Amino acid sequence: MRRRGVTVILGALITALLAVGVMATPLPYVVLKPGPTVNTLGTDNGKEVIQVTNAATSTSAGQLRMTTVGVQPDVELIWAIRGWFSKEQAVVPRELIYPPDRSEKQVEQDNKEEFQSSQSTAETVALRELGYPVQTYVKKVTAGGASEGKLRDGDVVTTVDGTAVTSPAKLTELIRAKPAGATLAVAYTRDGKPGTASITTKADKDGKTPRIGVEIEKRQPHPFKVAIALDEVGGPSAGLMFTLGIIDKLTPADLTGGKIIAGTGTIDDDGNVGPIGGIPQKLVGAKEAGAQLFLVPADNCAEAMRNSVPGLPMARVATVDDALTAVKTFTSGGTPAPCPAA
Repeated sequence: MRRRGVTVILGALITALLAVGVMATPLPYVVLKPGPTVNTLGTDNGKEVIQVTNAATSTSAGQLRMTTVGVQPDVELIWAIRGWFSKEQAVVPRELIYPPDRSEKQVEQDNKEEFQSSQSTAETVALRELGYPVQTYVKKVTAGGASEGKLRDGDVVTTVDGTAVTSPAKLTELIRAKPAGATLAVAYTRDGKPGTASITTKADKDGKTPRIGVEIEKRQPHPFKVAIALDEVGGPSAGLMFTLGIIDKLTPADLTGGKIIAGTGTIDDDGNVGPIGGIPQKLVGAKEAGAQLFLVPADNCAEAMRNSVPGLPMARVATVDDALTAVKTFTSGGTPAPCPAA
């Protein structure tokens, strides 16, 4: 073989090897894909997702499916190219999912903790919808504080200046609504009897933040126990669907009306639905799971409209009450409030 031919062959071989090396080199990106969906009214790995003890539960003909996003953390060029040309996937900078100051294990642990917190909040909101209000208890009265001699350990704070205290966070908000030194009318129940105390707030160590001098805790008395058994899922975005699932389990009526309803969104103690990431992938996953309606957090509506999936109607929800109304409207044959046009 002539020297020139050998050179061409060697050059082609080296180029191919370099190309393979480039294609196999990890990139600073991750690929987001549609993840599995889970029926919160069903089972996972042989266990009921929502478990209730010491109370009768109902069986639904339909489904309430939470949606997830799959993350491919190690991305080579070939996968990135596929993701860039895919309508179902997204290629995003790795640091958006795994911050430089956090390891993958740390991020996974953070997601796990957020998931557990979302379960607790979902239970709080669902039980309140079912008639079990959150009570803000005085755990301890601070010696020398503004409430000494006026409130006692075990008191349940009910209102401040006539505004209902629906949670410990609400009590803090009401106290801080006026400057330190303001006098507040604090209503409470003590041993089942109502009472009112006039409390003048004192400034904290910073000299500004008003305090009434009590340690508080949240209680929500109810005669049964709720637990959620779901593995290998992280983040707070299932809060809304868990809330709806608990409500459906503990009410005789079938909330689903036999329909498959999917959705996403965080939930806070006041029942507000918050935005999440991965809407395009979650819409695809919901459609593949047979969803007939998708509940979209209000703040995600614009993104959802840009990535709408044919055959999957969407309903805009800003609160758990919005979600309940949307589901009831849909299962009754009506059209829920949609996301506005992008």
